[in-house]
Amino acid sequence: MHKHALLAIIGGGNMGRAIALGALDAKLLAPGEIVICEPDAPKRATMAGWGVQVVGKGAEALERLLPVPGRLAEIETSMALAACGGQVLLAVKPQSLVAVAAELQPGLAAMPRVVVSILAGMPTEKIAEALGTACPVIRVMPNTPARLRKSMTAMCLGAGAKPPHSGLAYDLFASIGEVVKIDESLMDAFTALSGSGPAYVFYLAEAMVRAAQEVGFDRITADRVVRQTIGGAAALLADSHEPPEALRAAVTSKGGTTEAAVGELDRARVMDAVVAAIVAGRDRGRELARP
Repeated sequence: MHKHALLAIIGGGNMGRAIALGALDAKLLAPGEIVICEPDAPKRATMAGWGVQVVGKGAEALERLLPVPGRLAEIETSMALAACGGQVLLAVKPQSLVAVAAELQPGLAAMPRVVVSILAGMPTEKIAEALGTACPVIRVMPNTPARLRKSMTAMCLGAGAKPPHSGLAYDLFASIGEVVKIDESLMDAFTALSGSGPAYVFYLAEAMVRAAQEVGFDRITADRVVRQTIGGAAALLADSHEPPEALRAAVTSKGGTTEAAVGELDRARVMDAVVAAIVAGRDRGRELARP
């Protein structure tokens, strides 16, 4: 007989594993209170070593969840973790939604649960439609620094969801970084800004390494210098209450090397290009969400 779990994570990929480990490290959930559905046997073996329950089928994961007390739609007040019964976290690729939903639908029809989705570009209405049930849906978008417990996550209430339904989800993602609550209409914009944001930083790092080699550094030294420079600047930005433009001005002496370098960036309209890139990412997210 298995202990009832409070959270079923459907998908044991990088993000699913990061969320599970964050919950365990923060002692938000005990190992036995998490069940992870992952079809890959070697991954299941690794996760079983953490003490969590592991299964190969979504339907089996649902069977191990804590039963839901009463009707979810009638919950109006704040609750402890278990008050909504076991909840489901969808952590699969968006293109897998139809197949995963078909597997979960019978169990969710018999016992509706709060469903939390991290599927990029997938509106809550589409999630609810695919599941074919009255489950409240909460949409969440973390980013890859979740692996280091430094994620920036956005959360919004979707189809049928009320504020009390989001308690466990909020705590889960707060265990791997920071969480901001937004309206779903801004989720595509957030994805372009923060979900894709690490790629912009890595793009800058790539360019800096290339430039370092151009001016005479070997690859190993260039890589070391760029990583520490970006890491240190990021730490300074995180710890300071000053806006980015003030921090940049503090480094930019009149007539100095930084002014010359930033002037070249301005002539190339790099800042405008970054803004345009984020707008393009948002627009692509909207396109992917259309039928």
